[in-house]
Amino acid sequence: MWKILRNTLIGHPLPSDEASKHRLGNLSALAVFASDALSSVAYATEEILLVLILAGPFYLYLSLPISGAIVLLLFIIATSYRQTIRAYPTGGGAYTVAKENLGTLMGLIAGASLLIDYVLTVAVSVAAGIAAITSAVPSLYEHRVALALAGVGVIATGNLRGVKESGHLFAGPAYGFILAMGLLIIVGFFRYLTGDPPSPHLTPQVFEPLSAFLILRAFSSGCAALTGVEAISNGVTAFQKPEAENANRVLRWLAMILACLFGGITFLSWLYRIVPDEKETAISQLARVILGDGISYGFVQMATCAILILAANTSFADFPRLASRMARDSFLPRQLQQLGDRLVFSNGIWLLAGAASFLLVLFSAKTHLLIPLYAVGVFLSFTLSQTGMVVHHLKVKEPFWQKNLLINLLGATITAVVLIVILVAKFTHGAWIVTILIPLFVAWFYAVRDHYVVAAQQLTIDMAVPPRKLKHTVIVPVVSIHRGVLSALEYAKSLSSNVRAVTVALDEATAKSLQAQWRKWASDVPLVVLRTPYRSLVEPLKQYIKEVDAQDPEDLITVVIPSFVPAKWWHNFLHNQSSMLLGAAFRGMRNVVVTSVRFHFDR
Repeated sequence: MWKILRNTLIGHPLPSDEASKHRLGNLSALAVFASDALSSVAYATEEILLVLILAGPFYLYLSLPISGAIVLLLFIIATSYRQTIRAYPTGGGAYTVAKENLGTLMGLIAGASLLIDYVLTVAVSVAAGIAAITSAVPSLYEHRVALALAGVGVIATGNLRGVKESGHLFAGPAYGFILAMGLLIIVGFFRYLTGDPPSPHLTPQVFEPLSAFLILRAFSSGCAALTGVEAISNGVTAFQKPEAENANRVLRWLAMILACLFGGITFLSWLYRIVPDEKETAISQLARVILGDGISYGFVQMATCAILILAANTSFADFPRLASRMARDSFLPRQLQQLGDRLVFSNGIWLLAGAASFLLVLFSAKTHLLIPLYAVGVFLSFTLSQTGMVVHHLKVKEPFWQKNLLINLLGATITAVVLIVILVAKFTHGAWIVTILIPLFVAWFYAVRDHYVVAAQQLTIDMAVPPRKLKHTVIVPVVSIHRGVLSALEYAKSLSSNVRAVTVALDEATAKSLQAQWRKWASDVPLVVLRTPYRSLVEPLKQYIKEVDAQDPEDLITVVIPSFVPAKWWHNFLHNQSSMLLGAAFRGMRNVVVTSVRFHFDR
């Protein structure tokens, strides 16, 4: 049943030699890797306005130069990542750049920042999308956590189907959002130029003085439009050949589309005198004023809701790849570098889905609780990546390296300033959590690497001796005597002449009955009866094995556990699974080998 369900949801396994056929074309890649960046168009302008309105509606015009500066920074960062893709065509993005040029520690900080940010991106985007749904249907508000978890499940399942399939599945919403925003911008400019007056809006009455820090806060808040730009450099290996060339082309498309949409929405917000309202988003206000309350308005809102949810898809495309690269460097569990049946890093997808689901439950799927944790990691990785490219240019000195170095140096400086402002502005609202998590993650990375180093040292054959003949004691735990036990005894006697059965007597009557049956069916194998007043099965057996081992430490002990396999899966719930319990208990013991002899039921 599980196999049928899995194949229905995820698809049949794909052979390894078909990997090249399941890479992304440029149009699909834009949908997969651009969802996060595109979704920021839905709220980046509003984030700027929310800060500027604190000084009064007169200063909302500052959104224009601020958005212009953000667009300039966008092109600087995009140019930097295009250089990164050319210099590191195997992917890895900020992690690889920082590790190669700034050292392992800086690389791990960049990796931790990105991994945390990807988890937060999934949680924030899904929570925001569900918030849009519950705003339209208030009766669903109490079920927002369940809806958010379902949303994560749908996106994870789509990505488990494979890279190419996820691109096809999620291309519609991405291009639908581009179409909706393009429609809004074109119609908005046309209506304004033809003389339609903008609608009036209510404004707050209590303001604070305009300050340089307030402008920096507005700039850093608007820099949310840049989140997700780094995704393409992390996923170069997902592109069709030539990978680096196609990745750079898609990155160029993304930068142009993002600049046009973000700049257009900000300019329209100023033309139409949009003032942030806690009850209605800036995009909704614009769409209502420009398009009315008809089908076009509904299309814009539906496209916005879809892209907010599917922004998580970018993380599902990048998180597993980054985790796989770090696992190859022995900084994460090696299971994360393995491709699944559908030629995707399925373990990474499951890990991301689980971590994001945990956050959604922990923060009750409330966007405003998750937002303060957001963007710290991505701007830290931006800064490290830009700085790493500065060092790269100084080392390699490729053609035009001086120009490239200045671009990266400027980008590193600006992103560092944005990072500091974000930390100061959001620190007490939750950003402090990320500043603690990143060092903890880095410490864990080193602990994982140290374990693999120690394991390799202990497994090396340099100091090993050739295999020798071992003395061998075989112990068969039994509760009663049946055909499964007799099969286990046959196997045990084939391993060694020193075989003994062991039972734990929970009561005397059962013990005497077993001894009587034993004399009839297995008298050639001694039966050891252990007595315990605590009705425990595992502890007396473990203690007995320790005593046997202490008698001769050179003796190898094999525990042969009789077990049975029901004909139907649900029959497993009708048995106590003591064989699994014993196997788990003995596997951690030194000098003990655990094996299981299974008896299969016919029906």
